Amino acid sequence: MDAFYADQFVLPLPEGHRFPMVKYRMLRDLIAQELPQAALREAPAASDEQLLTVHSAEYVEAVAHGSLTPAAQREIGFPWSEAMAERARRSVGGTLAACRSALQAGLAGSLAGGTHHSYADKGSGFCVFNDVAVAARLVQSLLAGEGGAHSGAVLPQIAVIDLDVHQGNGTAHIFRDDPSVFTLSLHGARNFPFRKEASDLDVELPDGCSDEEYLRALDSALRTLEQRFAPAFVLYLAGADPHEGDRLGRLAVTYEGLEARDRRVFEWAWQRRVPMAFCMAGGYGKDIATTLQAQLNTWRLALEYHARWQNAADPYKP
Repeated sequence: MDAFYADQFVLPLPEGHRFPMVKYRMLRDLIAQELPQAALREAPAASDEQLLTVHSAEYVEAVAHGSLTPAAQREIGFPWSEAMAERARRSVGGTLAACRSALQAGLAGSLAGGTHHSYADKGSGFCVFNDVAVAARLVQSLLAGEGGAHSGAVLPQIAVIDLDVHQGNGTAHIFRDDPSVFTLSLHGARNFPFRKEASDLDVELPDGCSDEEYLRALDSALRTLEQRFAPAFVLYLAGADPHEGDRLGRLAVTYEGLEARDRRVFEWAWQRRVPMAFCMAGGYGKDIATTLQAQLNTWRLALEYHARWQNAADPYKP
């Protein structure tokens, strides 16, 4: 199974910055050591043309050339640098590459991505460009065929299953008037962003939410998704930050709960033979090892489901 990384593009963050940039390299090292069946591949850089399917030309140019205002940089949470701009493109490119791979193999992932707080014209919450939104447009174009996604024809349907602990406000806003993309967000009610956008399906969870409550909410959400939408492709944000050891999460989901969550999503897509790309999204463990363990568990389970796709005689038919 293809696993796309871009951890060699590291931001020069100020000392004491709360974003755990080191987690990306550490996750790649863990996967290389413990999951050799994962094919680690360097993420390509997203092109201007790809970014412009979602983002405004002014914003793409500002990120590329360093003309973001101080206020815009503060909202993103990263100071601008050439490395910041390059990493943002690679984060998107990793998810795009995972989508291309998943269309062929059924399942693939990115070790980064899940930058769901980015809007069309601005970044926010450690998110520069919205990789999932750009990926949705790429998949629609690929599934529709050359020119099909821009010809006025009905677009292929894409489901975004966002299980980061923070609401995917940027993604929800980008697709708010687009019936071809279904946005599902399961998130902490009292967590960032404090001003939520309206997803197609929002499920708010209380502080201290346990495994049982979390999984019950997820089961209900997946049933609603199935009743309202028939996706041709799924984009899954497998955030590690609902974990009980996360310093920004506020929930109380255990490793076992997160593994059960992932299994439900992988199984949902597998049972319907809907190809899926997944990305890691958030994870801010008080001990970074807890985030890495949760992420490694996701990759281990993904490899199990990837094997099912490979062993299926006719994988795209139920």
